[in-house]
Amino acid sequence: MYNILITGANGQLGNCLRDLAKEYQDKYCFFYTDVAELDITDAVAIDKYIINNHINVIINAAAYTAVDKAEDDEENAYRINCTAVGNLAKVAKKYDLFLFHISTDYVFSGDSSKPHEENDTPAPKSVYGSTKLAGERAIQESGCRAIIIRTSWLYSEYGNNFVKTMLRLGAERENLRVVCDQIGGPTYAGDLAKVIFRLLEGISGLSGTEFYHFANEGVCSWFDFSKAIMEMGGLRCRVEAIPSSEYPAKARRPASSVFNLCKIKTDTGMEIPYWRDSLLLTINKLQEK
Repeated sequence: MYNILITGANGQLGNCLRDLAKEYQDKYCFFYTDVAELDITDAVAIDKYIINNHINVIINAAAYTAVDKAEDDEENAYRINCTAVGNLAKVAKKYDLFLFHISTDYVFSGDSSKPHEENDTPAPKSVYGSTKLAGERAIQESGCRAIIIRTSWLYSEYGNNFVKTMLRLGAERENLRVVCDQIGGPTYAGDLAKVIFRLLEGISGLSGTEFYHFANEGVCSWFDFSKAIMEMGGLRCRVEAIPSSEYPAKARRPASSVFNLCKIKTDTGMEIPYWRDSLLLTINKLQEK
Protein backbone atom coordinates (compact mmCIF):
# COMPACT_ATOMS: atom_id res chain seq x y z
CA MET A 1 0.00 0.00 0.00
CA TYR A 2 1.35 3.41 -0.98
CA ASN A 3 1.47 6.23 1.54
CA ILE A 4 0.58 9.29 -0.56
CA LEU A 5 1.31 12.89 0.42
CA ILE A 6 -0.93 15.48 -1.23
CA THR A 7 0.44 19.02 -0.88
CA GLY A 8 -1.75 22.04 -1.54
CA ALA A 9 -4.62 19.93 -0.27
CA ASN A 10 -6.90 22.92 0.41
CA GLY A 11 -6.82 24.16 -3.18
CA GLN A 12 -9.07 23.29 -6.11
CA LEU A 13 -7.22 20.17 -7.23
CA GLY A 14 -6.37 19.22 -3.64
CA ASN A 15 -10.04 19.16 -2.67
CA CYS A 16 -10.99 17.16 -5.77
CA LEU A 17 -8.22 14.67 -4.94
CA ARG A 18 -9.64 14.41 -1.40
CA ASP A 19 -13.09 13.64 -2.80
CA LEU A 20 -11.79 10.97 -5.16
CA ALA A 21 -9.46 9.47 -2.56
CA LYS A 22 -12.50 8.14 -0.70
CA GLU A 23 -12.79 5.52 -3.45
CA TYR A 24 -9.19 4.38 -2.89
CA GLN A 25 -9.00 4.12 0.91
CA ASP A 26 -8.51 0.35 0.74
CA LYS A 27 -5.59 0.75 -1.67
CA TYR A 28 -3.71 3.86 -0.52
CA CYS A 29 -3.13 5.79 2.70
CA PHE A 30 -3.41 9.55 2.23
CA PHE A 31 -1.71 12.44 4.01
CA TYR A 32 -3.11 15.91 3.27
CA THR A 33 -1.11 19.06 3.89
CA ASP A 34 -1.27 22.74 3.06
CA VAL A 35 1.13 25.44 4.18
CA ALA A 36 -0.12 25.31 7.79
CA GLU A 37 0.80 21.62 8.09
CA LEU A 38 3.89 21.55 5.87
CA ASP A 39 5.83 24.43 4.37
CA ILE A 40 7.27 22.93 1.19
CA THR A 41 9.74 25.80 0.85
CA ASP A 42 11.42 24.29 3.95
CA ALA A 43 13.57 21.37 2.78
CA VAL A 44 14.29 20.14 6.32
CA ALA A 45 10.58 20.08 7.20
CA ILE A 46 9.81 18.06 4.06
CA ASP A 47 12.52 15.51 4.82
CA LYS A 48 11.24 15.05 8.36
CA TYR A 49 7.62 14.68 7.23
CA ILE A 50 8.56 12.09 4.59
CA ILE A 51 10.51 9.98 7.08
CA ASN A 52 7.97 10.22 9.91
CA ASN A 53 5.06 9.21 7.68
CA HIS A 54 6.84 6.69 5.41
CA ILE A 55 5.70 8.49 2.25
CA ASN A 56 6.03 6.65 -1.08
CA VAL A 57 4.33 9.09 -3.48
CA ILE A 58 4.02 12.89 -3.50
CA ILE A 59 1.26 14.64 -5.45
CA ASN A 60 2.17 18.32 -5.53
CA ALA A 61 -0.99 20.36 -6.01
CA ALA A 62 0.51 23.47 -4.39
CA ALA A 63 1.34 26.50 -6.52
CA TYR A 64 1.50 30.28 -6.70
CA THR A 65 -1.26 30.94 -9.25
CA ALA A 66 -1.91 34.71 -9.01
CA VAL A 67 -0.78 35.36 -12.58
CA ASP A 68 -0.92 39.17 -12.59
CA LYS A 69 0.30 39.56 -9.01
CA ALA A 70 3.37 37.47 -9.86
CA GLU A 71 4.63 40.23 -12.15
CA ASP A 72 5.35 42.33 -9.03
CA ASP A 73 5.92 39.41 -6.64
CA GLU A 74 8.46 37.36 -8.54
CA GLU A 75 10.39 36.32 -5.43
CA ASN A 76 7.42 34.60 -3.80
CA ALA A 77 6.22 33.10 -7.08
CA TYR A 78 9.68 31.63 -7.67
CA ARG A 79 9.91 30.38 -4.07
CA ILE A 80 6.67 28.40 -4.34
CA ASN A 81 6.72 27.40 -8.02
CA CYS A 82 10.41 26.53 -8.25
CA THR A 83 12.31 26.36 -4.96
CA ALA A 84 9.59 24.35 -3.21
CA VAL A 85 9.23 22.05 -6.21
CA GLY A 86 12.97 21.50 -6.22
CA ASN A 87 12.81 20.57 -2.53
CA LEU A 88 10.14 17.95 -3.26
CA ALA A 89 12.12 16.60 -6.21
CA LYS A 90 15.33 16.29 -4.19
CA VAL A 91 13.63 14.39 -1.39
CA ALA A 92 11.90 12.18 -3.97
CA LYS A 93 15.31 11.35 -5.47
CA LYS A 94 16.90 10.84 -2.05
CA TYR A 95 14.33 8.28 -0.87
CA ASP A 96 13.29 6.92 -4.31
CA LEU A 97 9.75 8.31 -4.06
CA PHE A 98 7.51 9.10 -7.03
CA LEU A 99 6.50 12.72 -7.64
CA PHE A 100 3.43 14.03 -9.47
CA HIS A 101 3.59 17.73 -10.28
CA ILE A 102 1.03 20.01 -11.91
CA SER A 103 2.29 22.59 -14.39
CA THR A 104 0.63 24.95 -16.83
CA ASP A 105 -0.03 26.09 -20.39
CA TYR A 106 1.76 29.34 -19.45
CA VAL A 107 5.13 27.66 -20.01
CA PHE A 108 4.40 28.12 -23.74
CA SER A 109 4.26 31.37 -25.67
CA GLY A 110 0.84 30.50 -27.08
CA ASP A 111 1.88 31.80 -30.51
CA SER A 112 1.60 28.45 -32.28
CA SER A 113 -1.45 27.68 -34.42
CA LYS A 114 -1.25 23.95 -33.61
CA PRO A 115 -2.06 22.24 -30.31
CA HIS A 116 0.89 22.06 -27.93
CA GLU A 117 2.58 18.66 -27.68
CA GLU A 118 4.60 17.52 -24.69
CA ASN A 119 7.95 17.90 -26.46
CA ASP A 120 7.28 21.42 -27.79
CA THR A 121 9.85 24.01 -26.73
CA PRO A 122 8.61 26.17 -23.81
CA ALA A 123 8.80 29.96 -24.16
CA PRO A 124 6.91 31.65 -21.31
CA LYS A 125 5.89 35.30 -21.61
CA SER A 126 5.09 35.97 -17.95
CA VAL A 127 6.72 35.68 -14.54
CA TYR A 128 4.18 33.04 -13.59
CA GLY A 129 5.00 30.97 -16.67
CA SER A 130 8.74 31.38 -16.11
CA THR A 131 8.54 30.24 -12.49
CA LYS A 132 6.44 27.21 -13.43
CA LEU A 133 8.95 26.29 -16.14
CA ALA A 134 11.75 26.64 -13.59
CA GLY A 135 9.87 24.17 -11.39
CA GLU A 136 9.64 21.67 -14.25
CA ARG A 137 13.38 21.95 -14.85
CA ALA A 138 14.16 21.53 -11.15
CA ILE A 139 12.37 18.17 -11.28
CA GLN A 140 14.25 17.07 -14.39
CA GLU A 141 17.60 18.13 -12.95
CA SER A 142 16.99 16.22 -9.71
CA GLY A 143 16.83 12.89 -11.52
CA CYS A 144 13.82 11.75 -9.50
CA ARG A 145 11.01 9.62 -10.91
CA ALA A 146 8.20 12.00 -11.81
CA ILE A 147 5.17 12.78 -13.93
CA ILE A 148 4.56 16.42 -14.82
CA ILE A 149 1.04 17.21 -16.02
CA ARG A 150 0.52 20.52 -17.77
CA THR A 151 -3.05 21.75 -17.58
CA SER A 152 -5.04 24.86 -18.52
CA TRP A 153 -7.97 27.02 -17.39
CA LEU A 154 -8.51 25.03 -14.17
CA TYR A 155 -11.85 25.38 -12.36
CA SER A 156 -14.00 23.45 -9.89
CA GLU A 157 -16.67 23.86 -7.25
CA TYR A 158 -13.88 24.77 -4.80
CA GLY A 159 -11.85 27.92 -4.19
CA ASN A 160 -11.68 30.91 -6.51
CA ASN A 161 -11.80 30.40 -10.25
CA PHE A 162 -13.16 31.83 -13.50
CA VAL A 163 -16.42 29.87 -13.43
CA LYS A 164 -17.36 31.00 -9.93
CA THR A 165 -16.35 34.58 -10.72
CA MET A 166 -18.49 34.64 -13.88
CA LEU A 167 -21.48 33.21 -12.02
CA ARG A 168 -21.14 35.91 -9.36
CA LEU A 169 -20.65 38.75 -11.85
CA GLY A 170 -23.42 37.42 -14.07
CA ALA A 171 -25.84 37.63 -11.16
CA GLU A 172 -24.73 41.17 -10.29
CA ARG A 173 -24.47 42.80 -13.72
CA GLU A 174 -26.44 43.16 -16.92
CA ASN A 175 -23.37 43.17 -19.20
CA LEU A 176 -19.85 41.74 -19.18
CA ARG A 177 -16.96 42.17 -21.64
CA VAL A 178 -14.79 39.09 -22.17
CA VAL A 179 -11.86 38.49 -24.53
CA CYS A 180 -12.54 36.38 -27.61
CA ASP A 181 -9.04 36.03 -29.08
CA GLN A 182 -7.51 33.75 -26.45
CA ILE A 183 -8.41 30.10 -26.94
CA GLY A 184 -7.79 26.98 -24.92
CA GLY A 185 -9.27 24.02 -23.13
CA PRO A 186 -11.08 24.46 -19.81
CA THR A 187 -10.10 21.82 -17.26
CA TYR A 188 -12.38 20.56 -14.51
CA ALA A 189 -10.16 19.73 -11.52
CA GLY A 190 -12.24 16.63 -10.77
CA ASP A 191 -11.35 15.21 -14.20
CA LEU A 192 -7.69 16.03 -13.64
CA ALA A 193 -7.83 14.19 -10.29
CA LYS A 194 -9.19 11.08 -12.07
CA VAL A 195 -6.32 11.16 -14.56
CA ILE A 196 -3.77 11.42 -11.75
CA PHE A 197 -5.21 8.34 -10.03
CA ARG A 198 -5.21 6.42 -13.32
CA LEU A 199 -1.55 7.32 -13.95
CA LEU A 200 -0.75 6.37 -10.37
CA GLU A 201 -1.59 2.75 -11.22
CA GLY A 202 1.34 2.53 -13.66
CA ILE A 203 4.19 4.32 -11.89
CA SER A 204 6.12 1.24 -10.78
CA GLY A 205 7.82 0.83 -14.15
CA LEU A 206 8.58 4.49 -14.77
CA SER A 207 11.97 6.21 -14.48
CA GLY A 208 13.04 9.80 -15.11
CA THR A 209 10.50 12.53 -15.91
CA GLU A 210 7.41 11.94 -18.04
CA PHE A 211 5.32 14.84 -19.38
CA TYR A 212 1.60 14.83 -20.13
CA HIS A 213 -0.89 17.44 -21.29
CA PHE A 214 -4.42 17.38 -19.93
CA ALA A 215 -7.55 19.48 -20.42
CA ASN A 216 -11.14 18.62 -21.17
CA GLU A 217 -11.96 17.75 -24.78
CA GLY A 218 -12.82 20.62 -27.10
CA VAL A 219 -11.60 24.17 -27.64
CA CYS A 220 -13.19 27.52 -26.86
CA SER A 221 -12.38 31.17 -26.21
CA TRP A 222 -12.87 32.89 -22.86
CA PHE A 223 -15.91 34.52 -24.51
CA ASP A 224 -17.36 31.13 -25.49
CA PHE A 225 -16.64 29.82 -22.00
CA SER A 226 -18.40 32.80 -20.41
CA LYS A 227 -21.45 32.46 -22.67
CA ALA A 228 -21.76 28.79 -21.68
CA ILE A 229 -21.48 29.68 -17.97
CA MET A 230 -24.32 32.21 -18.25
CA GLU A 231 -26.47 29.79 -20.22
CA MET A 232 -25.95 26.85 -17.84
CA GLY A 233 -26.25 29.07 -14.78
CA GLY A 234 -29.61 30.43 -15.96
CA LEU A 235 -28.30 34.00 -15.97
CA ARG A 236 -29.50 36.78 -18.28
CA CYS A 237 -26.24 38.75 -18.26
CA ARG A 238 -25.18 39.74 -21.78
CA VAL A 239 -21.59 38.83 -22.66
CA GLU A 240 -19.80 41.04 -25.19
CA ALA A 241 -16.78 39.75 -27.13
CA ILE A 242 -13.73 42.01 -27.10
CA PRO A 243 -10.09 41.68 -28.24
CA SER A 244 -7.32 41.29 -25.65
CA SER A 245 -6.12 44.80 -26.52
CA GLU A 246 -9.28 46.20 -24.90
CA TYR A 247 -8.71 44.25 -21.67
CA PRO A 248 -5.11 44.97 -20.70
CA ALA A 249 -3.62 42.72 -18.03
CA LYS A 250 -0.28 43.01 -16.26
CA ALA A 251 0.82 39.51 -17.32
CA ARG A 252 0.75 38.43 -20.95
CA ARG A 253 -1.60 35.51 -21.60
CA PRO A 254 -0.97 32.82 -24.22
CA ALA A 255 -3.13 33.45 -27.28
CA SER A 256 -3.52 29.70 -27.71
CA SER A 257 -3.50 27.26 -24.81
CA VAL A 258 -4.79 24.32 -26.82
CA PHE A 259 -3.19 20.97 -25.92
CA ASN A 260 -2.69 17.83 -27.98
CA LEU A 261 -4.24 15.15 -25.74
CA CYS A 262 -3.21 12.08 -27.74
CA LYS A 263 -0.47 10.92 -25.36
CA ILE A 264 -2.55 10.96 -22.18
CA LYS A 265 -5.50 9.30 -23.88
CA THR A 266 -3.27 6.56 -25.29
CA ASP A 267 -1.39 5.89 -22.05
CA THR A 268 -4.43 5.94 -19.73
CA GLY A 269 -7.10 4.56 -22.06
CA MET A 270 -9.47 7.12 -20.59
CA GLU A 271 -12.25 8.93 -22.40
CA ILE A 272 -11.82 12.61 -21.56
CA PRO A 273 -15.11 14.47 -20.97
CA TYR A 274 -16.13 17.33 -23.28
CA TRP A 275 -15.64 20.71 -21.61
CA ARG A 276 -19.32 21.67 -21.74
CA ASP A 277 -20.34 18.42 -20.03
CA SER A 278 -17.91 18.93 -17.15
CA LEU A 279 -18.89 22.60 -16.87
CA LEU A 280 -22.56 21.69 -16.53
CA LEU A 281 -21.72 19.11 -13.89
CA THR A 282 -19.78 21.73 -11.89
CA ILE A 283 -22.47 24.41 -12.15
CA ASN A 284 -25.08 21.90 -11.00
CA LYS A 285 -22.91 21.06 -7.98
CA LEU A 286 -22.54 24.76 -7.15
CA GLN A 287 -26.27 25.35 -7.40
CA GLU A 288 -26.98 22.41 -5.09
CA LYS A 289 -24.85 23.95 -2.32
